[in-house]
Amino acid sequence: MADGPRGVILATEATVTDTLEALPRNYPRSFVPHGLVVRTFEDVAPLFQRLIDAELGDADALEQWMRDSSELAAVINEVGARIHIRTTLDTASEANKQVFLDWVEKFEPQLKQAVDALDRKFQAAPARSALDPARYAVYERAVLAQLALYRPENIPLQTELAKLTKQFDEIQGAVTIDFEGSRYTPVQMAKFGLEQDRSLRERAWRAGNERLLAEHEGLGRLFEGQLRLREQIARNAGCADFRDYTWQSYLRFDYTPDDCDVFAHGVEQVVLPAVRRMQQRRGEALGLPSLRPWDLDVDPTGKPPLKPFDDVEQLKLGCSRIFHRIDPALGNQFDHMRELGLLDLANREGKAPGGYQSTLCEARLPFIFMNAVGLDSDVRTLLHEGGHAFHAFAAAEQPLFAYRHAPMEFCEVASMSMELLGMPHVNEFYAPADIKRAQSEQLERTLEVLVMIAQGDQFQHWIYTHAGAGRDAVTAQWRAQALRFNAGTEWTGLEKFRDARWTNIGHFFWAPFYFIEYAIAQIGALQVWLHSRKDTAATLAQYRHALSLGGSRGLRDLFKAAGLRFGMDAETLKPLVDAVEAELDRLSG
Repeated sequence: MADGPRGVILATEATVTDTLEALPRNYPRSFVPHGLVVRTFEDVAPLFQRLIDAELGDADALEQWMRDSSELAAVINEVGARIHIRTTLDTASEANKQVFLDWVEKFEPQLKQAVDALDRKFQAAPARSALDPARYAVYERAVLAQLALYRPENIPLQTELAKLTKQFDEIQGAVTIDFEGSRYTPVQMAKFGLEQDRSLRERAWRAGNERLLAEHEGLGRLFEGQLRLREQIARNAGCADFRDYTWQSYLRFDYTPDDCDVFAHGVEQVVLPAVRRMQQRRGEALGLPSLRPWDLDVDPTGKPPLKPFDDVEQLKLGCSRIFHRIDPALGNQFDHMRELGLLDLANREGKAPGGYQSTLCEARLPFIFMNAVGLDSDVRTLLHEGGHAFHAFAAAEQPLFAYRHAPMEFCEVASMSMELLGMPHVNEFYAPADIKRAQSEQLERTLEVLVMIAQGDQFQHWIYTHAGAGRDAVTAQWRAQALRFNAGTEWTGLEKFRDARWTNIGHFFWAPFYFIEYAIAQIGALQVWLHSRKDTAATLAQYRHALSLGGSRGLRDLFKAAGLRFGMDAETLKPLVDAVEAELDRLSG
């Protein structure tokens, strides 16, 4: 146990599962019985029946019904979130796996039918026309979209999809790499890419990618199974294809697939040339005629890897100080999470890959999961997930459960902006000699991410508009997009590794099309960064105001509330890329 600020004893990662059961309940139940523990659908079936039988004669009755429905939804959602958290904490646990399977096979199918019945009751309520549109238009639009997509025959298909997604986590969580006498997780292998010894970097890269390649065929078959299920779900719902289905199910009302094509072209015109210039400078500094994949992360000036922290307690303390410097209220919120044990940050065998923030919806508290191994990127990840957590805190007072979650694109504005807002304060981790270096790497990564997103997004557009495509065709399309968006890396002799990389990207398995959100958000976050350099206090006030709106406004209105321009084209991208390049020049001077 470690002492935190103000003498508070903090929970360690090993106690996370226990702390989920002992969270403070600051929002008392009024509709769901106080002592009710939800284990099976039969526990909540009477509550759904009460809602279905309720009289909704006027707007007041309908609004109370909506609040009661929201309370029940939050209670159930938190149970599901806890199950998901436990399965990612330990992918090898048979007990966790069985609880997950019981949830997706027995609980969720009945839940989906019950939610559809509530949506239909809302749709038919005569008092719906008396609701204030300024307050409830977004809610109403979402309910009607869900009704349009709902098909009972899709429920078992969605259950099978959830089980396949769980298999991806299990496969990836079990991967370890034997390298020069020791065993590492894939995340731990990343440190070798920062070493100045080029031969070591290459050996480590090849060892890691050979191990991941061994899973390519199995993961490709798993994805193909998901692909067929998704195509059938779209057909059942009467959609042209799964892309059309996803646009409706993700409630993407503010931009179209054509806008995604516009973004990809803008990246080719504006961002990719900038990243190529960065790579050219890197190659020149390293004295290499061309860059290989193991040359992309090492410091080009010959300095050793950045080492921001030795253990996760130092990571927590350093990020706490950064959040306090950005805004004391944000720092206090992060410290509250630490005190409650709502952080699981260290990488270990058996843990699912990646990082996420999950909201425990009844408690209205965020939980952060990640895989830290002592790299600079870990600092950025915790700042990122911290932004999501602050979003959950800011929207906690929204009365409707649906409004406590913003559109996904704006959720990522919250997180990506926090990465950039924290950038001036990285001296909490680094000595003066390393501060500019860390800031440069952050900005370079910002542009590189836009290219990566364009590649992954275009890849998915092709997959889901070419029904029946098999693994070979999917891999061929990945190869085509990798060539299209290549910034100058030389892959000769390594093509088999490049072509297989798509099966290691979790988003393609977990949440198809959840990629463009990061691009839209990065565009917003760069604007937040630029505004903050002129007036930090005003920028932060607008940012926090927009977060507090949760999902009660549409995407464009949330951008406007944060003082940002919504756009995805080259005209929007160019001034942002120019500003990043100018700052990189300043930092290198």
